[in-house]
Amino acid sequence: MYREAQNSPQSSKEFSEYKKHSIEFDIYEDLSRVLEKVKNELEHGKQRKPKFEEYVPKPFGEKKTYPQDWPSYNEAQMREKTLLISILNELLDSIPFPETKRGVGRNPIPTKDKIFYLTLQAYNIKSSRRCIADLELCRQLGFVDKTPHFNTILKCLKDTNLEVYFKHLVNVSGLPLQQVETDFAVDSSGFSTSLYDPWFDARTGKDSDRRRFRKTHLTCGVRTNIITAAKITKGTYADSPQFGDLISTTSQIYGIREVSADKGYSSRDNLEAVQNAGGIAFIPFKSNATGKQRGSEIWRKMYLYYMQKREDFLMHYHKRSNVESTFNMLKRKFGDHLRSRNEVSQNNEILAKCLAHNLCVLIQESLELGIDVNFKKCAEIPIAHK
Repeated sequence: MYREAQNSPQSSKEFSEYKKHSIEFDIYEDLSRVLEKVKNELEHGKQRKPKFEEYVPKPFGEKKTYPQDWPSYNEAQMREKTLLISILNELLDSIPFPETKRGVGRNPIPTKDKIFYLTLQAYNIKSSRRCIADLELCRQLGFVDKTPHFNTILKCLKDTNLEVYFKHLVNVSGLPLQQVETDFAVDSSGFSTSLYDPWFDARTGKDSDRRRFRKTHLTCGVRTNIITAAKITKGTYADSPQFGDLISTTSQIYGIREVSADKGYSSRDNLEAVQNAGGIAFIPFKSNATGKQRGSEIWRKMYLYYMQKREDFLMHYHKRSNVESTFNMLKRKFGDHLRSRNEVSQNNEILAKCLAHNLCVLIQESLELGIDVNFKKCAEIPIAHK
């Protein structure tokens, strides 16, 4: 085949005639001619423009790139577990937990140790039995007073008092990033369980025969993906009513400049909540929305801004994509399925995942940005018992 192509006619007319009658020709010979043609064009000063450049879509706004600091990333991944245990212990030492009163029987487990058990278990993504070895090492290092039985960890999950402390710890664990995060995003996502709705409800049409799940509503910083506030509800609860509490909790620690959320949070009350916190909410308006303020001036202003300067509005709104990244980080690293079977345990399990996520973010940012992880201010922030 190669010899036959070498002996083929050289003129374009002869080559076309030869191509018609020839069954096979040498692709390498054809490629060399194309390269020779390009070389001649370049020698004569012609600029050869690739055809695919005409079809490349223009990026929305200015395209930004985020290079990875590989030395800091490698160090964070190699030392993550040891640093997480140390930072968790320092964080828990800064919280004034109430003393547990001793009653009849064994000494009660301190609240600090309960949270330590559950957070370490959430980080390991293992059963309570498989976490005992790590907790024994932590006892030898002085982080906990006693190595628990694996059933004790399961009992700690059912403690109704821990949810308040977990929410507080998720909120204050981002204190070292207080000056870094000013823009935030809000969204919700579900965690699956091993429970299904009763067959009676499915048969009568009250609810479909589907797996139950818990919905996690959270606010995160758009730069570091730190979770600033979290709230757990049933899977059927709406998103918009939870917005105000998340913003209020976030504003206790951070200075809010911008908040972005999807259309599900579009309401006058939510825009007012962000304005009262000192920020601006970038929430797209639904197709049936009007500019009537009805007592909310910020609603009218943002509606005009959305309608007249849509491109500029969307540049701020698209920061909301970072909350999807946060949920992806949370579920990929710590799992999207809950082992617990009752709501109290499920809430504590999800919040323990959120706390473990925040500690991992702190480790990464402390090495990459050189931030000093110090929780001395935690003792000054009161815990809201709601």
